[in-house]
Amino acid sequence: MKRKILFSIFFLITGMFVIAQPVKKHGQLKVVGTKLVDAHDQPIALHGMSLGWHNLWPRFYNAGAVKTLVKDWHCSVVRAAMGVELNDSGYIKNPAGSVAKIKAVVDAAIKQGIYVIIDFHSHNIKLPEAKIFFEEMATTYGKYPNVIYELFNEPDYETWPEVKAYSEELIKMIRNIDPDNIILVGCPKWDQDIQLPAADPIKGYSNLMYTMHFYAGTHKQWLRDRCDEAITKGLPLFISECAGMEASGDGPIDYAEWNKFVSWMNDKGLSWVAWSVSDKKETCSILNPSAAATGKWKKNDLKEWGTLTKAALKKY
Repeated sequence: MKRKILFSIFFLITGMFVIAQPVKKHGQLKVVGTKLVDAHDQPIALHGMSLGWHNLWPRFYNAGAVKTLVKDWHCSVVRAAMGVELNDSGYIKNPAGSVAKIKAVVDAAIKQGIYVIIDFHSHNIKLPEAKIFFEEMATTYGKYPNVIYELFNEPDYETWPEVKAYSEELIKMIRNIDPDNIILVGCPKWDQDIQLPAADPIKGYSNLMYTMHFYAGTHKQWLRDRCDEAITKGLPLFISECAGMEASGDGPIDYAEWNKFVSWMNDKGLSWVAWSVSDKKETCSILNPSAAATGKWKKNDLKEWGTLTKAALKKY
């Protein structure tokens, strides 16, 4: 009996270690065909949370919040959403302050042994600013297998040729510094027109994936069908932002449709990141204003969406 107890404790500790250190277990990621695979050539799907715009909810951009998302929520990836515009705290008007916030999250993710998406969170093409930003990120973090670059959060009205040309400029620059880490490429109409890059993908570079975003209260079977067709054509997908309510970020959670999306993502082996770690008075913000900036959130700190996403992530 004593031996069984000791073995149980051992496996419990081992399991906790694996949850806390996915990069140690899986190492450098790469893309093979339509699949994300690890250093051992095994398929892998990442699951985690996106922080809200750094210039709107900067208080959560710290090591404590990241540690809570890893230890309590079992995130294998977090997304640092650097707001480019909107206010005086965005990257355009405050590049140094913006970079400091992103680095705080990236450094914390590396310390916790998880993957981290560095997201240029804009709806508009800002190529000169993006080049400066990603050159600094690749130079600073390109040696770490933890890092994933997201070049363009959600193109809204830009065409695919425009988004493609923008992305190719950044990919070329990043690859001169960091030849390995995954790069995520956006697509028009808030990352729903995934059929466009499927018909005309970027060529000449490896370890690229294309982002699709969905909000289950608005986007239904038609978007899953569109993605299935893109995968059939050979396009590797990464769900870098998703949620269960309407595309506005508000309104009721569509549990039935959210569960369909989760089942579909699991069946396809797709990575997904839920939106968002913030405390705005809206459905998609997972936290109440009572939540501490540095994590260790209690049950009453979580909104309905926070409770749902935490339970979903802990299953992994």
